[in-house]
Amino acid sequence: MFVTSIISAIADCHSDPGKLSPEQAHRAMQIHLECSVDLCRVRRRARQVLVEAKLMVLDQRAG
Repeated sequence: MFVTSIISAIADCHSDPGKLSPEQAHRAMQIHLECSVDLCRVRRRARQVLVEAKLMVLDQRAG
């Protein structure tokens, strides 16, 4: 049940998935690979989690 709720939480680009673990954020980034962080709330949240966990470093141009 837990896995199903996580997958459904990261499936919809228009819904903020809320708190994600770094592992969940990594999976969300894979699922939403073609999405823009400007349009996809899941990818935006996942990127934030990975940056805060120091698992991702943004290019200075990414802003």
